[in-house]
Amino acid sequence: MTELPKAYDPSQVEPKWYRVWMEQGYFHADAQTPKTPFSIVIPPPNITGSLHMGHAMYVIQDVLVRWRRMQAFNALWLPGTDHAGIATQLVVERMIQREEGKSRHELGREEFVRRVWLWKEKYGDRINEQLRVLGFSLDWERARFTMDEGLSRAVIEAFVRLYEEGLIYRARRLINWCSRCYTALSDLEVEPVEREGRLWHIAYPVLDSDERLVVATTRPETLLGDTAVAVHPEDERFKHLIGRKVLLPLAQRPIPIVADPILVSMEFGTGAVKVTPAHDFNDFEAGQRHGLPQVSVIDLHGRLNDNAPEPFRGLTVAEARTAVLAALAQQGLLVREEAHRLSIGCCQRCDTVIEPTLSMQWFVRTGPLAGPAIQAVEQGKTRFVPEHWTDDYFRWMRNIRDWCISRQLWWGHRIPAYYDPDDESKVYVARTRQEACRAAGRDDLRQDEDVLDTWFSSALWPFSTLGWPEQTRDLRTFYPTSVLETGHDILFFWVARMMMMGLHFMKKVPFRTVLLHALVVDENGEKMSKVKGNVIDPLHIVHGASLDEILDLRPGASAQERQEALEKFRRAFPSAAAAYPNGFPRQGADALRFFLVVMGAQGRNIRLSIPRIEGYRHFMNKIWSAVRFFLLHSAGVDPDWFQEALQEGRAALTLADRWILSRLQRTTAEVDEALTAFRISEAAQALYRFFWTELCDWYIEMVKPQLQPAAREGGTPDQEAYERQRAAQGTLAHVLDTVLRLLHPFIPFITEELWTRLPRPTGSPQSLMITMYPSAQESLIDQEAERRVAAIQTAVSAIRSLRAAYRLTGTDKPEGAGERLRFVLKVPDDAARAALIQHHSLVEWLARVQVADIVADYPQEGGVIANVVEGQTALLLGADRLIDVPAERARLSKEIARVDKDLASLRGRLENSDFVQRAPAEVVEQSRVRLRELEQRAAELREHLRAVEAIGRST
Repeated sequence: MTELPKAYDPSQVEPKWYRVWMEQGYFHADAQTPKTPFSIVIPPPNITGSLHMGHAMYVIQDVLVRWRRMQAFNALWLPGTDHAGIATQLVVERMIQREEGKSRHELGREEFVRRVWLWKEKYGDRINEQLRVLGFSLDWERARFTMDEGLSRAVIEAFVRLYEEGLIYRARRLINWCSRCYTALSDLEVEPVEREGRLWHIAYPVLDSDERLVVATTRPETLLGDTAVAVHPEDERFKHLIGRKVLLPLAQRPIPIVADPILVSMEFGTGAVKVTPAHDFNDFEAGQRHGLPQVSVIDLHGRLNDNAPEPFRGLTVAEARTAVLAALAQQGLLVREEAHRLSIGCCQRCDTVIEPTLSMQWFVRTGPLAGPAIQAVEQGKTRFVPEHWTDDYFRWMRNIRDWCISRQLWWGHRIPAYYDPDDESKVYVARTRQEACRAAGRDDLRQDEDVLDTWFSSALWPFSTLGWPEQTRDLRTFYPTSVLETGHDILFFWVARMMMMGLHFMKKVPFRTVLLHALVVDENGEKMSKVKGNVIDPLHIVHGASLDEILDLRPGASAQERQEALEKFRRAFPSAAAAYPNGFPRQGADALRFFLVVMGAQGRNIRLSIPRIEGYRHFMNKIWSAVRFFLLHSAGVDPDWFQEALQEGRAALTLADRWILSRLQRTTAEVDEALTAFRISEAAQALYRFFWTELCDWYIEMVKPQLQPAAREGGTPDQEAYERQRAAQGTLAHVLDTVLRLLHPFIPFITEELWTRLPRPTGSPQSLMITMYPSAQESLIDQEAERRVAAIQTAVSAIRSLRAAYRLTGTDKPEGAGERLRFVLKVPDDAARAALIQHHSLVEWLARVQVADIVADYPQEGGVIANVVEGQTALLLGADRLIDVPAERARLSKEIARVDKDLASLRGRLENSDFVQRAPAEVVEQSRVRLRELEQRAAELREHLRAVEAIGRST
């Protein structure tokens, strides 16, 4: 109960409490406790990464876990990191190249993998340290890594079982190939990018005829691998050509004309389509239907190979396109070209254009796995929040293709397949080399060089982290997990695959609820990326950072590079750049957490706003100041007495005390309902409103007189005032204790610090983290107190808004001294009027005015200004003496002109169809909201002007 400093300094509070929580083991869950389990597994961040705003959204998981832990659930939040195959290999390759001038091939596989492990030990856990800064209550004793011994065993076990069940197979298939990363990619790792391209019309001579069949293509370089031309069987233009052959331009190879209603649209292009089974997924399927050969003309390095005619061999794809078009034009076969917008698949990791390539790869047969995963959601065993993501899940799962899981990398789980060196068709899939050699009857088998897709190990995460394939106590206690909370951008990468694997291996869904949060974007609504220069490190917000730290420039960056980075930052965060030209001030973890939770309403992206985060930093100060105020007035407070007196009805509660206790119960119930329904933003907003408005703005103001030392004139004790003081102290202590517990899951640091300073009942725990989360007490809900205070609030608001509108000081004397402003309250409602008459002194105290009368009706004569709020009318007496009519007329006229100008500009924008159609929907809606606000403001100003004019006429 020592006195608090005047201002809250998060740097003095946050590191201290995280150490305490860790030392006390508060984050650890006991698998053997009889408590009801509640479990969440963290979406494992990549070991290559440093903290970004996506990781900061883990705050939603922390809110849920802290809430359930305080409700006496056996709450487990399991941490871990992902080995991130491609990303980590690229980082280490570049580092070795930069520092030693060597490639991984010069080092060799064994040495390179050893270097990656060394890098992981040095840098791989830094993100966990950063997660601690944000206060995340993870069970660090259970931290896992996707390539640790236990999880590696789980990956091999899963692969072998799926292979033995016929659900994993090896085949030569068309796959997505990145020539820069030099590996296969799954469909989900290919990012579709809209670009302006060209559509070329090329003539294919029909054999034994003077006809030419013109096809349209966006990729002329691949025609060298064509094995057919397809037309629609019902297209009258080409029916006579079906079954005949054309001469493939440049390659001089005859290829058939086939009829295919699936591949060909009569309306697109020329109605004839070139078929290249080795370089297009749709063509590959068409080739299977027609038994066409597969001629691959582009190698794994993105250059034309020996299957192409000699003049084009060795050229890059771009070079080959230019050369092919030139050759076609020279031979008179290039008919025409036209602009054409198209979608191009690019590597999600490096942005290289993906090349569909024929290759021998490993696949998961997803059909048999997807069926049960669809059925589980249909039956309600797993539900999605927000619910609309269910349709997206079904759409993808019902159209799922087999999953290519092999990657041409060295870092990752090496595929447990072994080949006979004399006959590569003999493959032995086994849990160990020894097991494979026993099956083959020889000890010189060669293990597959490829590793598994990173998402394969991630798909096992909910159960492998709990000990599977062993039937551990953790697995029995915490699986299925309660909630999976993650970004909607990895719904298919991860969530769907975990559903398939969890149901297959555990026969139970991996999680009962999937809570999908929105993305954190910049102020313009753009997704964050380093290329755009709009990435913000959360720790720069928490700790504060200089401008150069925010720009994240490489060592030795030039002045031009700095200027370019600065311009990108200013474009992405204009309000932050204007408010903080030299860098970010320290905001603390709690302010950032609260911002993300409040702004993260379901289905809405979060526009990162540093000024708004600072607004929630002010909320932290408000909480701090409220507790500090109480501690300065807490002498003699007895929480034990108050709790007993409250239960027995002996506490001398005033109307204000009864009201705040009632509002506290309603807020508690609202928060519990919102959290249960995963409306976490609504819960946070309810607590914000209660603390700032009801507790600070109203209750504390109402009871300030009661909290003063109680004494009669002459210094003798006033027993009645003493009892009211004692009740107010007890009420405020109880409310602060309760609301800090309600707020703790959202803002754990400041609430822990302040709660430990409060006087608490005997036997209270040593930490707020392990107290019980509040539940509403129906017996303390007091509808009559709420009705009466509502009437008081309406009256005070009417008086305050009238004073603000006319900029009136606290007295009716021009020199600012003397008696208070005098008001009459016209209140038609009998119950409200009775409440105001009974508590008129409270109205006067809150409004800092004199209430001359409270009546059902009152004539509005000259010299009186009125303001109506919710049926009550506040009438200012003597307005003709208080208002300088000419000056006020001039001020209001000027303000009306300014608002009208803004209205005209905004209406013009909204009447512009281009703006409404092209601007982001959020921007248009914000403009409409602003228009309504300005219209209301204009009406209010004109009403004020009419009232001033009336006063002028009366005088």
